[in-house]
Amino acid sequence: MADDVNAELLAAVKLLTSRVEELETEIRGIKLLNAQNVPEETMVAIAAAVAAYLGHRAKRRQAHFTRSDSWQSTTRRSQHVHAPLHLR
Repeated sequence: MADDVNAELLAAVKLLTSRVEELETEIRGIKLLNAQNVPEETMVAIAAAVAAYLGHRAKRRQAHFTRSDSWQSTTRRSQHVHAPLHLR
């Protein structure tokens, strides 16, 4: 009877060991795929395509330059303006 329990335990350990080895090889494969360096431009293009597919409309913003002498007043003014950044 003890031999049967030991045989069952040995079979369970062998099964678990094989499953762990399969998972480790799968994880190695995933890590290799993730290790490939994708350029930032490609990631931005993919993100933009996904966002467009999901219906997000990109907003175009225009830089506004002022004739102020100091950047502090320009920044302060831009933070207090409540006008929209662009009009359609």
